[in-house]
Amino acid sequence: MPQPILYSLQNCPYAMRARLGILLAKQPVMLRAIDLRHKPPEMLAASPKGTVPVLVIDDTENPNQPTIIDESLDIMLWALNLSDPDNLLYSDEPDQLPSMLSLIGRFDNEFKKHLEDYKSAKRYHEESKTDHRQQCEMFIIELDNRLSKHQYLMGDKPSLADYAILPYIRQFARVERQWYIQTPYPHLQHWLKQHLTSLLFSQAMIKHPLWLDHQQSFLIGQ
Repeated sequence: MPQPILYSLQNCPYAMRARLGILLAKQPVMLRAIDLRHKPPEMLAASPKGTVPVLVIDDTENPNQPTIIDESLDIMLWALNLSDPDNLLYSDEPDQLPSMLSLIGRFDNEFKKHLEDYKSAKRYHEESKTDHRQQCEMFIIELDNRLSKHQYLMGDKPSLADYAILPYIRQFARVERQWYIQTPYPHLQHWLKQHLTSLLFSQAMIKHPLWLDHQQSFLIGQ
């Protein structure tokens, strides 16, 4: 059976966390790097909405009907439900997964919008920049408070929430780097630095040649 194919964009936070989930689950996947200005027709045929990540899973019994997963969190859950060597889903604490998903959902549905507004205001030198940053900070304060009590977002061991939210916090920290360094969020800063300097993150951020240029896929997750 052929390996699943992942269409991915280097710095997209959604593609980033899909790659992290696959690496954490040690699920072999063939990565195809794309550029959104030139989307592969194979990707658009699989997922017409044209955004990444897109995971295509062939079915030997139904070769013309592959399974398509085109939401990053669903890709993480697909991978970790197959293999979760670090118990990131906290399978021994069944009440924790709904809490993780609730926290992630708030960052997907609320924080991300504030973050995009903050990035845009910074880029175009808008006066609203501080207001948008403060909206983001409400979420940052919550995470820093969590991390003041334990090493990771859900407890003393890493969870799905840490890796699903990580790409957003990375983006937030990069909007105004000097401002971020001076913020009173030491626990969050330590958490972010720990992740960004990890071997796992380095593996997730390996830059691959574009699929359309070379027709070459790259094995990850093994």
